[in-house]
Amino acid sequence: MAAPMHEQKRDLFQHHFLLGKLEPGEIDTLATRARVASYRAGQEIFAKGSPGRTMIAVLQGEVKIVSLSPTGKEVVLNVIHAGEVFGEIAVIDGKERSAGASATTDCDLLIIDRRDVLPIFERHPEICMMLMQVLCQRLRRTSEQVEDVLFRSLEARAAKALLQLMEDAKHVEPRAPEVILHLSQNDLAVIAGGRRESVNKLLQAWQREGWIALGRSSIVIRDAAALERLV
Repeated sequence: MAAPMHEQKRDLFQHHFLLGKLEPGEIDTLATRARVASYRAGQEIFAKGSPGRTMIAVLQGEVKIVSLSPTGKEVVLNVIHAGEVFGEIAVIDGKERSAGASATTDCDLLIIDRRDVLPIFERHPEICMMLMQVLCQRLRRTSEQVEDVLFRSLEARAAKALLQLMEDAKHVEPRAPEVILHLSQNDLAVIAGGRRESVNKLLQAWQREGWIALGRSSIVIRDAAALERLV
């Protein structure tokens, strides 16, 4: 049992756009030291402001990165799919988490301690440069989200959010016959910056048009071109 799990860890690291730059021996070291943890759907993985002592890779399932307002309102910043890694930035600077994370579905995660990964990153300055690019991309997306809330209609924001989530999921599983987005209508409303009731009306209308299919806490996009016209 241990050997297949070790190979699964190695395979995940090798195919990651950052960790895949490491030497085979370094990947083996990470795979040996990383531990597996399971979380149920809806369970918190870490809270905003908690110590950034680990980097986490998703073996199975999906994770959402969230921020909470003082009144408890949740904002979904990103959705992390199987094969992706999150928490890299806190590992680099060692400061508190800038956002929280919770399991969107049942998840199996790889937990990598900062003390194990930081020395490896220090030996690979090219990885640090790539992390800087990741930071820039996230900053651009955050700025774009603010502009969308100010200047775009809710219909356009919801359609754009679905298309972005679809592209992220297709990047992880390019050969999947269809993309199933594991998020609730409330999650989409939070991402799009609108009320759940208003987003629900949009989704119901789009389903009647045949553009999407709604499931239990899931959305399947049937006609991406129709949604793109709304954006």
